[in-house]
Formats: sequence, structure tokens, C-alpha cells
Amino acid sequence: MPPTPSQTAIDRLDQLRRPLILRTIALIGGFCVVLIGLNVWGLVATYRAQLEGTTRSTGNMARAVASHAERSLKVGDAVLGELVERVERVHLVPEAQAHLHGRLHDIASTTREFQELFLYTQDGARLVTSLPTLLAGSDADREFFRYHMAHKDRGTHVGKPIRSRASGTLIVPLSRRIDRPDGSFGGVAMAALSLAFFGQFYDGIDVGKTGTIVLAIDDGTLLYRRPFNPALVGAKVTGGALATVFQAQGAVGTVMLVSKIDNIERLYSYRHLEGFPLVVAIAQAKPEILAEWWVSMGETSGIVLFALAALGWGARRMIGQLQVREALEDELRRARAVTESHNVALQALANTDSLTGLANRRHFEKTLTTEQDRARRNGKPCSVILGDVDLFKKYNDHYGHVAGDACLRQVAAAIAAGLRRPADLAARYGGEEFIVILPETDLDGACAVARNIRARIAALALVHADSPFGHVTISLGVYTGHASMPDDAPAHWVQKADDLLYEAKAAGRDRFVARQDVPGGAAPVNLQLVR
Repeated sequence: MPPTPSQTAIDRLDQLRRPLILRTIALIGGFCVVLIGLNVWGLVATYRAQLEGTTRSTGNMARAVASHAERSLKVGDAVLGELVERVERVHLVPEAQAHLHGRLHDIASTTREFQELFLYTQDGARLVTSLPTLLAGSDADREFFRYHMAHKDRGTHVGKPIRSRASGTLIVPLSRRIDRPDGSFGGVAMAALSLAFFGQFYDGIDVGKTGTIVLAIDDGTLLYRRPFNPALVGAKVTGGALATVFQAQGAVGTVMLVSKIDNIERLYSYRHLEGFPLVVAIAQAKPEILAEWWVSMGETSGIVLFALAALGWGARRMIGQLQVREALEDELRRARAVTESHNVALQALANTDSLTGLANRRHFEKTLTTEQDRARRNGKPCSVILGDVDLFKKYNDHYGHVAGDACLRQVAAAIAAGLRRPADLAARYGGEEFIVILPETDLDGACAVARNIRARIAALALVHADSPFGHVTISLGVYTGHASMPDDAPAHWVQKADDLLYEAKAAGRDRFVARQDVPGGAAPVNLQLVR
């Protein structure tokens, strides 16, 4: 039987529709690929530009810091050269010593770089100083003094950082050897560079919140590191990544490294000082460098995603017009399923605390009303546990809100793990307060759950420096009620648990106080856990 004209037209339409749909999909897919490719290319270009700009900036700052250090060291070198020449040329009789003391005092008082100046005899005794009075004793045990005793070179020696015996401050000793006329060792001239002078200059340079500035000797000995930590002065970091790169790649460079001291990834620009065995480095933390780039990436990616979504929506509409009724019905069924899934997810979000993942207060109050109605019908007890993290405000003040949120999440997980049945509900009541509903649970069962929760939180061993216990603890109020009692509303159960919680707090914290109101006028049952 030959096909009817209408059937032929339908077949013809189907043949035309299929390549049209394929061409439409291919065109839109190609456009999406181009759009995504352009976005990725732009992001990569801006990423490189951000790093290159920071490289130039840190390189310029490194040059300025190196110039500052070189100028200070050259001043010290010139002063030491003058002192050595004068001492080697003129025998220091008492009158000459007094004159030289005045000269040293003038230099130290007018040159901010210098903390103090000294001339030492061959046995390490202090001969002349820039200080008002000459201290007794010997510095023959100092590293810089021993160096000149063992070495005959006449150049300026940059010593390991030390704490001055005269002023008690941290200094970097610059020193030169003094020779006798016969060439034997005759003493040392020393100029003490003030680390505080370098610190004041470095503190004026903006390297971000977690950036750093380093001044170190070639052998890896730290002279100064910002942020300043006195414990690091004089420490050796020869195994550190920066020291390794400097020794391998040369006097000037830029490199991305993870610090051996604090494990932060930074972009370092380093520079070796001309004429002195020192290296300076300026570094900015990679997350801070790329902070603006991440914002830009989010904005541009959001625009691209919106464009793709709009394009997809339009393509779907176009293709949908070419679909048969069955395909439209399938799409509607899928949309209905997705909507139902979203409704379930939205309902879960409406009942959940966003920080802890526990039920929120709204869901708790609704559940408590339901459980009290159930308890009224079946005549069984229902228990409520209200807990409050001890001294949580002090924890937040000491460790910060980010750490406080992490603490609340761990406490919430411990509370949830302490429940025993699917019907039990744990919720965040507000701030650092948590509440638990235990349907069909008497006082003994509620106390067992409270004891389990307290033990699990203690097992977290979260350090709390401002707590007398040394770690994060919780106080709990445990109340077991009977819905058959007159005028017993859900809010009354919470209030009674709250009163018991305050009793636990008043009794010393890290404990629970429990009570059960017995129907029929019997006396309430009280239980207090003592640590």
C-alpha cells in the first residue's frame, strides 16, 4: 500500500528535522567552545600579568632594600677604615683615647645605623667606645673577634647577629682587624649596626599581611626577617628553598617558593649586595597576589556561565519546537522530577543550620511540639538536653571567629555522634548552644546520652587556653518531662533544661545537671555530675 500524502509529508519533515537539529547543536556547541576558550585564555593572560606585575614590584622593592643595606654597610665600612687607619698610625696615649672617644660618640649619635662603636685590644679588652662610659670586661669570646684573630684579611667582616653586652639590644657587628707595625694581631675595630634601624625601614614597606622581608648572610644566617621574631635572629636556614635557589641561580632573581619557616608559598625577589656577603629578599604571599585575580575570574566566569545558560536555554527552546509530543512529555516528566528533587533539597536547607549541619531552631521547635503530642498520646516520657560550650566567647576572642566556627562544627559532630537512635534529634539552638530531643527516653537514658556527649567533646581535645580545664568543654542541662502533666508546654521543657544548664555552669562547668518531673505530685528527681 503506497504511503499517503500526509505520511509522506511527515517523513519528509522528519528527514529535514534531524540534520537541522544536528547542525543547530553543532553550531551552538562550537560557539560555547569558543566562548569558554576565550574566557580561559583571558584568565591565563591576566594570571600571568598579575604575577609579572608583582615580580616587577617586588624586584624594585628588593633593589631599594638592597640599596638601603649597602649604604648602611658602606657607611660602617668607611668609619671602620678611618678608625683602623688612625689607630695603626698613632699610638693611643690617654689623651688620644679621650679625643677618639669623643669622635666615636659624635659618629654614633649622628648616624642612625650605629648602635655603638668599639675599639678592642689584642686580648679583647674594650679600649675606646662611643658609649658614655667604658665597660669593663672582654669580648674575646665573640665570633667577630675570634675571626680576626684567625684571619689576616683587612676587609670589613659582617659578623653573626649578637645581643650587645652594653645595651642589651640585638646588633650586627661590622668589624676590621687592627695590625701592629710588625703585622701581628693588634686588636679589632667594631661598629654595631642596629637591627631596630633596619626594622623601622622594613616596616614602612607594604608587602601585604603575610609578606616577608629577609636580610641574611650568604651562609644562610638570618639577620632580620619581617615579621620580626627575635628567636629567628642568627638562625641558619641553609636548607631553606630561598638559600638553595640563591646559591644555584646567582645574585639577582625572582622565584615562587614555599617558606621553610612558616610553609607559606610566596613570590620572592632576591638581590645580593655588592661588596658584602649579604642577600636581601622581598616576598608577597601567592594568595594575596592573586586575590584580585580570583575576584575577576569569578566575575568573568559568572558572565560566561550566564551567557552559556542563556544560549542553552534558547537552543533548547529552538530544538523543543522541532520535537514531537512524546519528547515534550518526557521533558515535562524530567522537569517535574527535578522540581521535586529541588523541593526536597530546599526543605532540607530550611531545616538545617548552615554552619554545623545540625537541625536549626525552627526545625527543633516544630519537632519538639510533635514529640510532646506523641508523648501525650502514648504516655511515655520525653527528654531534652540543652548544652552550652563553656567560655566560648573567650575562645572566639583568643583564637578568632574562623577557629570558633571550626570548634562549633566539631562540637556539633560530637553531639550528633553521641545520639543513639534515628528518632533522636540534635539541633543548634543559637550561638554556642545546642539542644537534643530524646523521644520516649527516661532520665537514666537521657543522662547516658549526656554523659556520652560530654565524653566525646572531651575526646576532641580542642585546646582552650582561657579555660581552667585547658580544653573545650560543655555544660549540659538534662530535663525529662511527661506531657501528661498539666500546663506543660514545649517552651516549659526548654526553660527547665535551660535552668539546669545554668546550675551546671554555676557548679563549675564541664558537667551536667539532670532533673525529672514525675507526674502525680511526686518529688522531682535530681542528678548532678561532679567532675
